[in-house]
Amino acid sequence: MSNSLETGSGTDMVKRSSLYREFQAEREEILRHKWIESEKAGHDIGFERALTDWIVKHRAKWRRGRQHEKN
Repeated sequence: MSNSLETGSGTDMVKRSSLYREFQAEREEILRHKWIESEKAGHDIGFERALTDWIVKHRAKWRRGRQHEKN
């Protein structure tokens, strides 16, 4: 039995969804934050630390900005 998400059309549908696009945008911001903070620290801080730090310091403002862009 094949999972519909494994088919080309299922994958395309997921990638076009607004939820997936928001996930991707947030992930990119976290990776950018990871790079910046790793440069400051002089070593790779790791994704989990960057994720936690970004959520605490930046996520709420980032989401408000995204909502403002949509309106």
